Amino acid sequence: MSRFEELAERVERLLVRHEEMQRRCAELERQLAEVTQERDGLHARLVAARQRVDALLERLPVGDGSSGSSA
Repeated sequence: MSRFEELAERVERLLVRHEEMQRRCAELERQLAEVTQERDGLHARLVAARQRVDALLERLPVGDGSSGSSA
C-alpha cells in the first residue's frame, strides 16, 4: 500500500469518526434541551408549591402565646 493510499484511508476513517461525533453531539444537545425543559418545569412546580404553602401559612391563626406549651 502506497503512502498516499494509507493517508487516504486515514482521512476516510477520520471522516467517519467526525460524522459519528457530530451525531453524538446532536444527540447530547437534544438530551440537554430535554433535561433543561424538565428542570424548568420542576422549578415552576416548586415555585407554585411554595406559593401554596405560603398562602396556607398566612391563613393559620396567630396564637397569643397563652395556650402554647412552655419550654
